[in-house]
Amino acid sequence: MKKVISILLTLALVATLTGCGSSPEPATSAPAEETAATEEAPAEEAAPVEEEASAEEEAPAEEAAEESYEPVTLNIAYMPNYGSLWSVLTAKEKGYFEEVGITVEMVEFADGPTIIAAMESGSIDIGYIGQGAHKLCINGQASIFALSHISNGDALIGGAGITKIEDLAGKKVAYSSGSSSEDILLNSLNSVGMTMDDIEAVDMDAAAIVTAMLSGGVDACATWSPNSLKILEEMSDATKLSDNMTFADTTVSLASWIVMPSYAEANRDILVRFTKGLFKAMDYAADDHYDEVAQYVAAQVAQDYDSVYEQRGDADWLTGKEVSEGAANGEVEQYYEIQKQGFVAAGAVEADPVPAVSDYVMLDVMIEAGK
Repeated sequence: MKKVISILLTLALVATLTGCGSSPEPATSAPAEETAATEEAPAEEAAPVEEEASAEEEAPAEEAAEESYEPVTLNIAYMPNYGSLWSVLTAKEKGYFEEVGITVEMVEFADGPTIIAAMESGSIDIGYIGQGAHKLCINGQASIFALSHISNGDALIGGAGITKIEDLAGKKVAYSSGSSSEDILLNSLNSVGMTMDDIEAVDMDAAAIVTAMLSGGVDACATWSPNSLKILEEMSDATKLSDNMTFADTTVSLASWIVMPSYAEANRDILVRFTKGLFKAMDYAADDHYDEVAQYVAAQVAQDYDSVYEQRGDADWLTGKEVSEGAANGEVEQYYEIQKQGFVAAGAVEADPVPAVSDYVMLDVMIEAGK
């Protein structure tokens, strides 16, 4: 596994310690009477042989029938970046969803909280979320059914004259509440003994953050890729103060696929089918097919190819096999446990009592989809 997963497995161990066919029988010779009887009735024996051949010819048709699926069309919510689309677009373009009887309609959103709101309204069936919106799942608003990847696309960026986190004191800092933007900001401030009260926090949507930062409307910002890459590229005096890997020894930034709890209860079979297609796409995309995937994403979000391709370094791109096996052996559950404890420590979990990971993460779907 890659370095970041090794780090997380060490964290998982700490969290666990602190929490709590036979061989065929040889043929025998037939008596002479039986041999004679056999020689006298060749026509009688021919019929069973023909029946066996017929049964063998019918077997493929029966297997094909078992693999048929009831067609379904799903409205899928995504965000306009490589991380959100790398697996789902690959599954769509390579025909992996079609193999399981699924047609997807892609709908773009700015962030996780707005995706969950759309799901609550009934306009979206399945959605993608980054790190920040996972707190809403812990609080019971949505159920997670597939882990997408481990992210490193979030960043806290300082403008001119701001070269360390402490320099943010009294400064105007843009962020998006309820998202991974807020999480990277809080983690950064906490790491130097500061709080939101020590800065002038300005809550705005992702697109507005880029505009505000580039125009000098704010002194610093917390955002995610590709916005973070765009800001760092276009502002020569900007400094990346922290990113997800800054806190890799204490927390984990996950991206997941979610549904409403009521949808999960009524449509488990559809979720398994969707995840099968997704996992097949993850196996393909993570196998050094970044160029091809970047072309899919660039076309979907109407961004230039180079900027999308640059985003391939934003995460640890897990394979479907890794996720399914991790769900079976407890690794994936520990990732979500570490994440949950981070939200609890930050005071972001409202649920009382705090739910077990298995209450809001459908590990069984990941396991079954990998079979």
